[in-house]
Order: sequence, then C-alpha cells, then structure tokens
Amino acid sequence: MKKAYAQSVSASITGARIAIVQGAWHKEHSDRMVATSREMLEAAGCEKVDIYLVPGVYEIPLTSKKLAKTGRYDAIIVYGIIVKGDTDHYEVLLQTNIRELGRVMYDYEVPIIMEILPVFKIEDAIARTMGDGNKGIEAAQATIDIVTLYRRLGKDSSVPA
Repeated sequence: MKKAYAQSVSASITGARIAIVQGAWHKEHSDRMVATSREMLEAAGCEKVDIYLVPGVYEIPLTSKKLAKTGRYDAIIVYGIIVKGDTDHYEVLLQTNIRELGRVMYDYEVPIIMEILPVFKIEDAIARTMGDGNKGIEAAQATIDIVTLYRRLGKDSSVPA
C-alpha cells in the first residue's frame, strides 16, 4: 500500500538546515518539486534551505558529498529527471546516483532524500511534479520525518529505530 502524503506539515524542524541539489536538465519541471518542498520545509520551521543547481544528474552525487562533508546540513534532498532515450545512458545515470548517494549518506551520516525521477517520457515526469502527485511533497515530508527522528535519536540513544 502506498503511503499518502498531504501538503501540510506534520512536525516542526525548527532551526534545521537543508540542502537541495537539483539537476538542470528538465529544470522547468523539477522546479515545481523544489518550490513545493522549500515551502513545506519553511512552514516546518526550517532555518535555511540552500539550493544548488548542477549541470545534470550525474553531478548530483559529488555535489551532495561536498555538501555532506561540510557538516552544515541536517539533510540533503536531490531532484532530477532522467528520460529514457535510445541508449543505456539512462541506466548509467540512475545506477550511479543510487550507488553514490547511498555511499555519501552512509559515509557522512547525512540523510539524503532522493527524488530523481527515471521516466520513459517527459509526460510521466510532468505528472509527478504537479498537484497532489508532486514528489516535492513526499520529499519534504520524508525530510521532516527523518530530521525529527535523528533529533530524537541524538537526545536519547535508547529510542528504538
């Protein structure tokens, strides 16, 4: 069963600092996810939402690593759109992001919420960036949830995960 998210804030993350890394390809569509998540994070009390635009999705993992290394962020959200073409480039980009973002998350203990949309046609991406289907809603709520959990875990190590 799919978890439903509402575009309302479920908890407060007052003072949190969040980085958003966005691939520039299909920016006109991913901008909607970025705007929605920023709005929700600010409504939850987020102190700072920094947005970093990179040339494409291939640059997202290294940029995320550099941001995680600073220790300034409670979480990083990544956005991008990969449209399948006639070659395996789509798979290379997707698998590289999954592998390397996981590595960054575990190496630096900074949660990374990934909304890189692998789609077969641009209309599929548009559907995932509009209205209730906007993946920015899910990303913001997941960020709020994980920052809240990690704050609880930091205060009381006996809290079950």
